[in-house]
Amino acid sequence: MRDFDYGKLREIKWDSEILGLVAQIHEYKGKQALYLKQKPATLEKLVEVAKIQSTESSNKIEGIITTASRIKQLCEQKTTPRNRDEEEISGYRDALALIHESYEYIPIKVSYILQLHQVLYRYSQRGIGGRFKIAQNFVKETKADGEEIVRFVPLDPFETPAAVEKICESFNRAVDACEVDQLILIPAFIMDFLCIHPFSDGNGRMSRLLTTLLLYRAGYVVGKYISLESKIENTKDSYYDALAKSDANWYTGENDSTPFIKYTLGTVLAAYRDFEERMTAVEGKYSSTDLVKIAVGNMIGKFTKNDIMERVPSIGKTSVENALRVLLEEGVIGREGKGKATFYFRKN
Repeated sequence: MRDFDYGKLREIKWDSEILGLVAQIHEYKGKQALYLKQKPATLEKLVEVAKIQSTESSNKIEGIITTASRIKQLCEQKTTPRNRDEEEISGYRDALALIHESYEYIPIKVSYILQLHQVLYRYSQRGIGGRFKIAQNFVKETKADGEEIVRFVPLDPFETPAAVEKICESFNRAVDACEVDQLILIPAFIMDFLCIHPFSDGNGRMSRLLTTLLLYRAGYVVGKYISLESKIENTKDSYYDALAKSDANWYTGENDSTPFIKYTLGTVLAAYRDFEERMTAVEGKYSSTDLVKIAVGNMIGKFTKNDIMERVPSIGKTSVENALRVLLEEGVIGREGKGKATFYFRKN
């Protein structure tokens, strides 16, 4: 089995792109601390939107879906699961809520990772929650013509418990040593977790839950307000491409984790930028129409009323609808479709 020593990351001379991403995230982290003291009602709305988006997107990446209305009801615990997909969606909701509420008390240890996996599958009848895989699994890829190929062969089941133990121990040692920035440590750990693929199912969703947990514990709580999972879903091809480049020669320890680290840092930075954009708009003394106009100006391509509501959480649904009506009359935006299929677009 390959060796895991995150302390070696301190010996790497990172390129200017990674150093720039890290520096920008540090800066945004400081700014966020100031915003968190203001506008509690707006922050709470952002949290609720992010929870729903994160739960929907992380499951959608794995092909686990239900309707938008059912997702909302499940996340608000106003209904119970109707099928296997909804059971797993509900489990993700609970695991994410646990991280949001108790991340400071969830150490990076094997027993806690198993417990999170157990929560993920607490509504499932499959009996796999909280247990490492007992049979070999494979990372597969479906090509454009529908052909399914094996892209990566993870560790064998008998190697898995020890490997997860080692990455946890090495990660904690590196954090304690304070010699490697945690923004670099975290994606390196997550990449190894994905290559080990310790569970018979749920590895992708667990990797996103662990990313959120590790970022929160390091003080980067942007995922509480802006869904990181949603950003990953929207850039899914880039995500898989970065992982494929980083896991080449993983077994011999000769892989280059740079592409996956860059992808992860880019995702976190994009979330911080979104957070600042939304909070800056709230800070200004703008009318509802002005706020919606600002949000529209930042949209590319088609967008819906819900997209705008997520970007301006300080105003209600009726105000957003009225503002969109004004912008339509002024010719700022156009509208197509009917009912739930309605979408808007910028005309300038």
